[in-house]
Amino acid sequence: ATEMIAYLKVIAAKEEVEIDDEALALIARASEGSMRDALSLLDQAIAHGHGRIAADALRASLGLADRARVIDLFEALMGGNIARALDEMKSQYDSGADPAAIIADLAEYVHVVTRLKVAPGEAADPTLSESERVRGQAFAAGLSQRVLTRAWQILLKGLQEVQTAARPIAAADMLLVRLAYAADLPTPDDLIRKLRDAPPSGAGASGAPRAPSGGGGGGTSGSAALAAAPHLSVASSAPALAPRAALAAPEIRSAPAAIPTLRIRRFEDIAALAQEKRDISLKLGLERDVRLVAFEEGRIEINVLPGAEEIVQKLGRTLQTWTGMRWIITLSKEEGGPTLQELEQERRANDLRGVRAHPVVRAALERFPGAEIVAVRLNRPDAGAEIDADGVAGVAAPIDPEDDDEL
Repeated sequence: ATEMIAYLKVIAAKEEVEIDDEALALIARASEGSMRDALSLLDQAIAHGHGRIAADALRASLGLADRARVIDLFEALMGGNIARALDEMKSQYDSGADPAAIIADLAEYVHVVTRLKVAPGEAADPTLSESERVRGQAFAAGLSQRVLTRAWQILLKGLQEVQTAARPIAAADMLLVRLAYAADLPTPDDLIRKLRDAPPSGAGASGAPRAPSGGGGGGTSGSAALAAAPHLSVASSAPALAPRAALAAPEIRSAPAAIPTLRIRRFEDIAALAQEKRDISLKLGLERDVRLVAFEEGRIEINVLPGAEEIVQKLGRTLQTWTGMRWIITLSKEEGGPTLQELEQERRANDLRGVRAHPVVRAALERFPGAEIVAVRLNRPDAGAEIDADGVAGVAAPIDPEDDDEL
């Protein structure tokens, strides 16, 4: 990340563009270690920045939530303050933040705090802002590893629910409620230990925990642990079964839509859809790193270039979110066809050969020695649709030698 930020800063200086250090860190983090993706994001930021790239503007263009407000939301959840957490979620949503993006950023910050806890040297990471670093170290010192791990698991599963829900904001609210209440609950091993240490008189014949008698050490018995889950009934003869009953509680998950919300008929359409959805990293990966082996709706078999294997999982998750149906992405050992980028290069080469063979263009090249054809725009809706048997692209409308504009 340090090398990426330094390189991006050099490019911005050569382009005479001012860019915040926080914006550079955002680009480095969003590109997930890919310098090629980082350059693409920087190019977009320059195009929209009008000479200056601020972190807030870049965050809005990338669809990211405000990092400081995500930390505020994390603080409310870990403190069990559900009312404050719901207000913060609504405020960010009203400001235009995507609920799924907020949950994803929240999970990412749990990862940051966990790294700071297990490896304090990670505080030197240049992609972390000062607020993330200082407050993250405080959270790392005050939260146990079990709490952080449980929060990560809840957010990771809940993110899929938010992405596939008919009303993402409602699903996000329910996820926050689940996480805030879980933050106050004892971990499974704490519950087991308290139940095992509880005296036999801690539960009556009916299995319902009795309130501790006044004073004394009985107040720390297993009934205190069960107070957080009053719906559980534990027999005094087998108190260790209570955690198993708690863990076996059914979990409600949102099922994927049975009817696809979007149909994809060709592999090429996925890259075009990624462009429309502004998922630039996925678009570039599909074009440059993927060779198609087999395609049918709901199932794709691909061969990927070395170092790009992570696109398999991302492609499956993303397509399910976009189409509402489950996709199976298989990594094949077969070579597969050419990449989309190679197909595009071949199409352009064919177009160039076809135009160079046109009598009017050939005459123009002879009239101006040293002239070269640098670009081809064919007068038809699909430049790659009309190619004859010799591989020469046809022209839908004839070129009029008297029309200077067409030349």
